[in-house]
Amino acid sequence: MAHDALRTILPIAGWPEEWARSVEITGGADPVLPTPFRIGAAGAAAVAATGLAASDLWKLRTGRRQDVAVDLRQAVASLRSGHYLQVNGSKVRSERNPVMGMYPAKNGRWSYVHANFPNHRAAALRVLGCEENRDAVREAVATWDALELEEAIIAAGGAGGMVRSMAEWAQHPQAAAIASLPLMEIQKIGDSPPEKLPEGDRPLSGIRVLDLTRVLAGPTCARTLAEHGADVLKITASHIAARDDQEYDTGHGKLSARLDLRQPQDLDALKGLVRDADIFSQGYRPGTLGSRGLSPEELIKLRPGLVYVSLCAFSHKGPWASRRGFDTVVQNVSGITTRQGELFPGAEPGPQFYPVSAIDYLTGYLMAFGAMVALARRAREGGSWLVRIALAQTGRWLVDRGEAPEAALKNVAKEFPQADIDRWSIESDTPAGRLRHLGPTVRLSETPPRWARPSVPLGYNQPVWPARAG
Repeated sequence: MAHDALRTILPIAGWPEEWARSVEITGGADPVLPTPFRIGAAGAAAVAATGLAASDLWKLRTGRRQDVAVDLRQAVASLRSGHYLQVNGSKVRSERNPVMGMYPAKNGRWSYVHANFPNHRAAALRVLGCEENRDAVREAVATWDALELEEAIIAAGGAGGMVRSMAEWAQHPQAAAIASLPLMEIQKIGDSPPEKLPEGDRPLSGIRVLDLTRVLAGPTCARTLAEHGADVLKITASHIAARDDQEYDTGHGKLSARLDLRQPQDLDALKGLVRDADIFSQGYRPGTLGSRGLSPEELIKLRPGLVYVSLCAFSHKGPWASRRGFDTVVQNVSGITTRQGELFPGAEPGPQFYPVSAIDYLTGYLMAFGAMVALARRAREGGSWLVRIALAQTGRWLVDRGEAPEAALKNVAKEFPQADIDRWSIESDTPAGRLRHLGPTVRLSETPPRWARPSVPLGYNQPVWPARAG
């Protein structure tokens, strides 16, 4: 199944089918954790795609391809890598807000309230007119029609939605818009001469990446590029909400600086960084950065040959194109939590999250794959490139992989043996202390992935590029 999933990715890069057969995938098959969805096959395929892309870049440097291997079980663990973080021997606790979750609404329906960030939480509480605690939110949601609450929270600038079944989502106009799109798009959007890869001894040595993303998907993309040698500079600002646990999970290999794009001098500083960048990765809603002169069309004028990686929640098409969304939102509105709750009910009946953040991490791996494919095309034929994907597109791809047989879903382990976690983990010294975390998942025969820099707090560095190697 994992090789079959990989075969659905290869056409995006124009690669032959035998490339899938060349990847060694071990570690068994789904189910790996308690979910019917084939997170193992999807995870191994997405990770393998990044390995093949890194191998292709290595061929551009040396004339040699590398052997690529993935452990399917390790790939599944990587879909919740934050779960295994430890600092100075103590587990890093999740900063998920307790108000976040699914609540019964009117007429037997359920509503999902996203509350991890202060602005989204405040929007939901304003609409509900209640205090910030689960009991108060539960009482308030129970008085609402779920669809009306979805519309009210979105109109107030929040995030969340009515929990739907998969059949209901299939009939939704946004699902139809997503179905008209491929899993992801890699498009040439401008002309420029071919660019030889910078000097170096790793697939992405000398490649400079600006990371303007947050939460998990976009940061995972940049983390993946860093593990193959890219210089990654994360750009954030003090007014942008973030979770430290997620930053330490996805920050391996990165520098981190603050620029407030509302300030003209900081916006100019970012554009200066773009002029020397190779990849610009952003996760804002469609049109948001364009209003600040940071659209793909504007940035390739500053830097012809730029690879612009664009992530959003529900794609650039359809009535929800500008809607806020996260992995958990997509799970709920598209029927994933409904199906999960049917087969793996919780303490009370109702929708349930699957045991990983599959859509987020899968999307991050696919973004990194797309960015590396675009870099290879730039090296071979030149041009500026747009790589575009949405969380909901990844969710559709995951669901399309099918489900593990129900007979196999009985007595599925909820956790990996500690020996496996120990084998997959590495340690690094960070400003916060000794960090124990999962290492890179993909294995390459000549350039084993590694992070040259440890995770650092947001804004730890200055907004300047490090010197290129060589």
